[in-house]
Amino acid sequence: MPEGHTIHRLAARHRELFAGQVVRVGSPQGRFVAGAERVDARRLVDTEAYGKHLFHHYEGDLSVHVHLGLYGKFADGVAPVPEPVGQVRMRLVGDAHWLELRGPTACEVFDPAQAQLLRDRLGADPLRDDADPGSALAKARSSTKPIFALLLDQSIVAGCGLIYANEVLFRAGLAPTTPGRMVGAEQWDELWTDLRALMKEGVARGRIDTVHTRHTPEAMQRAPRVDRHGGEVYVYRRPGQPCLVCGTAVARGELAARNLYWCPSCQPAA
Repeated sequence: MPEGHTIHRLAARHRELFAGQVVRVGSPQGRFVAGAERVDARRLVDTEAYGKHLFHHYEGDLSVHVHLGLYGKFADGVAPVPEPVGQVRMRLVGDAHWLELRGPTACEVFDPAQAQLLRDRLGADPLRDDADPGSALAKARSSTKPIFALLLDQSIVAGCGLIYANEVLFRAGLAPTTPGRMVGAEQWDELWTDLRALMKEGVARGRIDTVHTRHTPEAMQRAPRVDRHGGEVYVYRRPGQPCLVCGTAVARGELAARNLYWCPSCQPAA
């Protein structure tokens, strides 16, 4: 599932291509016909990312809400608009560009109250300037759940996904099983600051890189990581391989029904 940095990149891309234009919206697949008719031939005012959720805001106080889930994908291009191929849930056509959405978990039209209801269910998004890390800390500190699970809880930290959760805990030297109530305010502030910086870099670069300069392939004279997710990481999907910091074999397990990776030496349990 795309992590929050990808959704913020999409919001910026769609804003650049379509904001301010009267657009045509349709559903070649047929599963979003009624929704498309509600926003068709309206001006797309702005786009917004909140965690893993994307909004297209239209004049008339209507918004198209998209959650990509595991299989959703966007594609865009310049005119002329090609014939639809495959299951195109939503097609948007502007002055010079087109956009297609396939396979999302959610594609629906919201009024302002519905959009706000969704935002209210989400936690703080590290990529938003209006995020309140203090509210996330309060929720985490009131829980006995492992910090790994809390970082993945979208009602606490919106947009943090599996890669960022594994990597930010390694960079903090924090055991993933540490209960939330045991994470101090200073530790949380460091986690939040690091997560925000890593996700901002993800927005800028279009991939997740989490290793410090001294641990890059060039600095360590090692082969670059080969993985469909791309990017250089410390522990994510590196089970059995040596830790880039201490050489200990990276461990793998399951926690909160998600894949967990950590270094037993760099992240010792309390």
